[in-house]
Amino acid sequence: MDIAALLTTASNLMLTGMVGVFVFLSLLITCVTVMSKLVSRFAEPELAMPARTPSFKSQGVPNEHIAAISAAIAQYKTNNN
Repeated sequence: MDIAALLTTASNLMLTGMVGVFVFLSLLITCVTVMSKLVSRFAEPELAMPARTPSFKSQGVPNEHIAAISAAIAQYKTNNN
């Protein structure tokens, strides 16, 4: 086979693959859109739940953690001087 025939075969294969992917993705998008509309139409409405506050009291670092870190730093400085 000469180069022109190889390039023609390659371009036909590439075009076939690109069209196949395009058709598949188009069908996928269409199916997802239709399913979304069906689910939203037949789904029961959600009941409104009251907003819950978080159960923790503060968002800071606990004092025990600060004490443990400070003790570890002091011990490291003592051992490495």
